[in-house]
Amino acid sequence: MTTTEADQLTPENTVEPAAAGPAPATAHDHGVHGYHKQKDEHLKRLRRIEGQIRGLQRMVDEDVYCIDILTQVSASTKALQSFALQLLEEHLRHCVADAATKGGDEIEAKVEEATKAIARMMRT
Repeated sequence: MTTTEADQLTPENTVEPAAAGPAPATAHDHGVHGYHKQKDEHLKRLRRIEGQIRGLQRMVDEDVYCIDILTQVSASTKALQSFALQLLEEHLRHCVADAATKGGDEIEAKVEEATKAIARMMRT
């Protein structure tokens, strides 16, 4: 899937990851990513967010007051946004900086890719 195709996904035409099959490999897929050094921290953080989501499911199952659920939705959303921002920063420091040292078309592609990622983050 290209970045352009990802920009056009809507809830109606989004494919579940398991059904979509493996994503096509890119040259960068075979290297070390910017988040590699913090991988364990990121996984811990994502597990905590997963726990928040499971808590939301439990709240709905237990018929908790709407506003209390919305408060937890807001906290979960903020946690995911914070994670995404950290990942973006690491991408800029590692992947985009690496492309900048190589120069040529690669830096243009990485800047465009990062710009589209930022635009997607701002829409949420």
